[in-house]
Amino acid sequence: MTGFTRSRGLRDWLVDCCLFVTAVVWGVVLSGVRLEEGAVPDVVPAWLFTLDQLTGVLGCAALWLRRRWPTGLAVALVLLSVFSETIAGAMLVALFSVAVHRPPRTSLAVFGLSLFTAFGYVLLRPEPGTPALLLFLLGAALQGVAVGWGLFVHHRRRLVASLRERAEAEARRAAREEIAREIHDVLGHRLSLLSVHAGALEYRPDAPAEDVARAARVIRESAHQALQDLRQVVGVLRAPVGELPQPVFADLSHLVEEAERAGTPVRLEAEVDGDVPDPAGRTAYRIVQEALTNVRKHAPGAAVTVRVAGAAGEGLEVAVVNTAPAPGSGAVPAAGAGQGLLGLAERVDLAGGSLEYGPLADGGWRLAARLPWPS
Repeated sequence: MTGFTRSRGLRDWLVDCCLFVTAVVWGVVLSGVRLEEGAVPDVVPAWLFTLDQLTGVLGCAALWLRRRWPTGLAVALVLLSVFSETIAGAMLVALFSVAVHRPPRTSLAVFGLSLFTAFGYVLLRPEPGTPALLLFLLGAALQGVAVGWGLFVHHRRRLVASLRERAEAEARRAAREEIAREIHDVLGHRLSLLSVHAGALEYRPDAPAEDVARAARVIRESAHQALQDLRQVVGVLRAPVGELPQPVFADLSHLVEEAERAGTPVRLEAEVDGDVPDPAGRTAYRIVQEALTNVRKHAPGAAVTVRVAGAAGEGLEVAVVNTAPAPGSGAVPAAGAGQGLLGLAERVDLAGGSLEYGPLADGGWRLAARLPWPS
């Protein structure tokens, strides 16, 4: 929104009122000093004093327009300050406002104009007993303080806005990465089942009818579940990331059973003392899910051992070890860390844990992680 249409909050009204009162007090004090010293009409003609008072009143009233027309208001008050001293407070507020709401180049140009008018004021209204140079330097110093303060506020606002935009961009990036990890973890697991069994049917067209039926059933169930998972993920893309469908540690046994039904021999060894916290349990589930997906892709038919152990205050350890793929199984060699392992490493790091993986001497593969489990 522009400055013309945005709503003004309580803080803006308080600031405007404080600046208005400051400008009024400035003018009243100067007028009182003139009257107390009896300088009217000896030093200041009566008509000029009256005009000065009217100009000061109008200048203070015009401050309520400082947010809408900061530059025009500042230029007008600066020019009027050539003969009016009661408008000085309003002029300083206007200089501050233009420095806050306009680019530094504009505020510096107005400040330069104010220096010329300050010099003109000293020539038109000299003070008896006060050196003109001292009077000019005092006025220039006050104007410099007003502009400097405004520039400080201006740059501070820009810095805060930049930091806020950066934080929002970082939040959007984190949300995209979280969604990407969820889609990879959820759909990658299901689609790997489809790929393995579809490949088996292609590789063994003469397989017994019972095996063909079992593979077709797994393909159908996996496709149906993948569709359901995809609908869940798509359904919450507009919701906060924390509302994405998440598994828990208790679902780990179902994951192992599903892998066994798909033809991957898996042995689960769990030695867990107590209820695993949801963050650690969720991460453990994703670790095992990614490991089983990689086994089906890179080592079909290999036996897998899943070990989970831990307790409160000691942490949760998850290890997935598979044997070497069977000869002629159509295994796809793993060329370094894929996107799945990279995303898994990011997930474990965000959970405050550590992840390690690599090949074994016998041709197998080991993936292990240690996750925090507060006491």
